[in-house]
Amino acid sequence: MANLITLKKVNKFYKNNYQALNKVSLNIKRGEIFALLGPNGAGKTTLINSICGLSYHSSGTIKVAGLSLEKNRMAIKSMIGLVPQELHLEAFDTVFSNVCYSRGLWGLKNNYDYINTLLKKLKLYEKKDSLLIQLSGGMKRRVLIAKALSHNPKILFLDEPSAGVDVELRQEMWQIIYKLREKGVTIILTTHYIEEAEEIADRVGFINEGKIILVEEKKKLLNKLGNKKLVLKLSKKFIKIPSFLNIYSVKLTKNGRELEINLDKSQNEAIDIINLIKKNNISFLEFDIKKRSLESIFINFIKENTNDKL
Repeated sequence: MANLITLKKVNKFYKNNYQALNKVSLNIKRGEIFALLGPNGAGKTTLINSICGLSYHSSGTIKVAGLSLEKNRMAIKSMIGLVPQELHLEAFDTVFSNVCYSRGLWGLKNNYDYINTLLKKLKLYEKKDSLLIQLSGGMKRRVLIAKALSHNPKILFLDEPSAGVDVELRQEMWQIIYKLREKGVTIILTTHYIEEAEEIADRVGFINEGKIILVEEKKKLLNKLGNKKLVLKLSKKFIKIPSFLNIYSVKLTKNGRELEINLDKSQNEAIDIINLIKKNNISFLEFDIKKRSLESIFINFIKENTNDKL
């Protein structure tokens, strides 16, 4: 896939000389779902606001669809839909008129059929005449998505889209995101829900202290760094790890009731370890092979790339 968004050495300084973005270089491909992960204050929202043209970056270049942001700010903004973290809505406006108003901001003519279809997809149609103040937090989040999609954007930014929503709504939002990608929309999301990125993203980027510290295809990342581990539930409590297992990366968990052994890419390694344990007369109740999650990879990268080693 061709690159749709290209950033080269983008910096962002505030008046107090705080550097929110530090030489950020990043390519986002056309039609992909890209997840940007990072702790609070890492620079995720600043980066999104810079690409969307809501704030001015201090130096570096940002291009969208081959257009320079500095020279084509309005044209680029018209390609983008943004779902912000905050629920800023006109409390005494109706759902339908609020979404129509967002479409009109981009100079587009009223298209009631399109808006109604959009509201139906987002399960808002029955609430279209309701005042926004009457809606639940989850419904308001749907309205924000509808407003962002009101002008048929090519790019959709979702800044913490699952914040404050229940599991059912989160699953529904994922389905909406899948369908948008099928239509060619490029989707960039920031999230604190690592399982969200692991479920829906094509690629993930880790940002910390304003720096991009890793960008990788999700599947490759999990395959490369997401080593599996063999977990054995022991028949009796152990005080220390048996010496014959010292050739492996092993730790005792559950107060000495479980052994966790990291595996490499050898398919037969787990079988070899189990046979070795049986040979040394250590009994266990059950075993399981677990794959390292994107969350554990993320936490390790953040620890390794944080100055104060949180």
